Amino acid sequence: METYSLLREFADSWVLLAMFGFFLGAAIWAFLPSQNSAREDASQIPFRNDIPPSKCAGTCADCASKAVDDKMKGLRNV
Repeated sequence: METYSLLREFADSWVLLAMFGFFLGAAIWAFLPSQNSAREDASQIPFRNDIPPSKCAGTCADCASKAVDDKMKGLRNV
């Protein structure tokens, strides 16, 4: 038997089985209850750099948060 045929037969059976086992193990590991904090942290990645809401009431004449609210008013109806 030539080398290519031997390696091809090995890859078609045992390597495929090993790759499936690795995938199954990774999927089970990802959904373990001990990984809950990691999943929660990963779900918050898009929101990490958001600007927190302003604490002022926006009643002063030169208030910057009122200007931001006026610009965002049109986007809230989307």
